[in-house]
Amino acid sequence: MALLIFGTVQAQEWELDTNALREWLVAADEWAQENLNEDLLQALPQVDRERVEQFLRNLQQQLQGEYVLDVALLKDAANGLLPLLQLHEETQPYAAWLKSRLDYFDVAEELRRAAPPPKHIPDQPPRPLPNPPPEAGRRVWQKTVAPRPMPKGAEALVKQLKPVFISEQVPPELVWLAEVESSFDPRARSPVGAAGLFQIMPATAKRFGLRRWPWDQRYQAQPSAQAAARYLRILHRQFGDWRLAVAAYNAGEGRVQRLLDKHQTRSFDRIAPHLPAETQMYVPKVEATLLRREGVELAKLRAPAR
Repeated sequence: MALLIFGTVQAQEWELDTNALREWLVAADEWAQENLNEDLLQALPQVDRERVEQFLRNLQQQLQGEYVLDVALLKDAANGLLPLLQLHEETQPYAAWLKSRLDYFDVAEELRRAAPPPKHIPDQPPRPLPNPPPEAGRRVWQKTVAPRPMPKGAEALVKQLKPVFISEQVPPELVWLAEVESSFDPRARSPVGAAGLFQIMPATAKRFGLRRWPWDQRYQAQPSAQAAARYLRILHRQFGDWRLAVAAYNAGEGRVQRLLDKHQTRSFDRIAPHLPAETQMYVPKVEATLLRREGVELAKLRAPAR
């Protein structure tokens, strides 16, 4: 049915192409059928189940689209659903996942307020506001993250897991990816199946030898950190740039490589407007987190000496 919470996202505040909208709705239905975890939905009463399912469809559509500013339109729905997910033991891992992403909606809203109004062209519908440049996103994320206290349990986990990253020849500061991915809550689980401190997908777990039965090693700190570090090392070797490596960790190396090839560049900033909205916010959030926790810049990280 693909009913959207905000009436097709308030029609995006401009006139959408009908065929494109139909494709988006079909894609949302297909995504929900293939990816929404039944454990999440079955744990809820029917009326709440439908509400959560609608929200997750809309959230997935916005995060995987290219338009960052529309993510702000989901802020009230996200804040309203979080207590519902926290109420049931079975859905608390999904609440942990959503809680670590509430700041996406705040940042998108601030970027939306700061965006210059689109140029009016007579006899034409209003144009969408342009995506903010990467530097604007970095400024807002730095302001957002700067006053933030360290997440509960982070200090002990960082001390424990930095040697794991060093052993994989990956900058130990990247252990703070766990703050961005899960706020250092090892219970966190996304609706599409990513799990643990570093939100590792099932296919990635298999690729790096993590067991998922009889217990799921993605929820264990050290094995999941080792898999995340190995993946980051491979991505950095492929792209030669930490911003691109982190973007690929979130969006997939295939998508990042295709965009680099298409735009004939090796720069994250050049391809950023064409990445999923989630990735456009994820990379500067990682940058801001590293500045806040370690006082280092993502782009200038160096692998530890052997």
